[in-house]
Amino acid sequence: MTTKIVIIDDHQLFREGVKRILEFEKTFQVVAEGNDGCEALKLVEEHHPDVVLMDINMPETNGIDATRQLVEKYPDSKVIILSIHDDENYVTHALKTGACGYLLKEMDADALIEAVKVVAAGGSYLHPKVTHNLVNEFRRLAAEEEGGNNYVLQMEVRRPLHLLTRRECEVLQLLADGKSNRGIGDALYISEKTVKNHVSNILQKMNVNDRTQAVVEAIKKGWVEVR
Repeated sequence: MTTKIVIIDDHQLFREGVKRILEFEKTFQVVAEGNDGCEALKLVEEHHPDVVLMDINMPETNGIDATRQLVEKYPDSKVIILSIHDDENYVTHALKTGACGYLLKEMDADALIEAVKVVAAGGSYLHPKVTHNLVNEFRRLAAEEEGGNNYVLQMEVRRPLHLLTRRECEVLQLLADGKSNRGIGDALYISEKTVKNHVSNILQKMNVNDRTQAVVEAIKKGWVEVR
């Protein structure tokens, strides 16, 4: 099946670069491009894409407002925000408007392709660096709930060896640390392909759709260190 994609970004060179990367995937088809959020609704109505890649900063209608309007009019719209901002406030605001993913523009080709595949399949995708920042925000909020900023969140880490292999536990911890597939490979001295296989196994065994859900679930269950 073909995944139809619309790209909304006011920088033509960036759009062209993203389009070239996406066209390496035979199942991807970029059906339209736009310069501004106000074009997004027209293009979605005309082309019915599976995924919309939406820049967050645009001159007239920004990506957040455009995403909100899109999701209100087309509830099944799957939007991935493209941004230079890794601050958790931007991320949470984008997700609250209905975005299914959040990518930093420093992303590599593999992250872009993986994000589109995950979101098109009904999952959510956050850039690894963003995931790490959200974990830190989780830690800060937990500390405040315990009565002060000087509190250090203490939770006994119980590796899920009943469910995952030791290597998969290591990969899960590095996912929580905000490492990309390449970063995990470098840390464990394994190939990116091997990392991808481990991540797929982790998602299947944890019965979650994507790496973000895996990290959130692992934090809740005390399977990873929040550091």
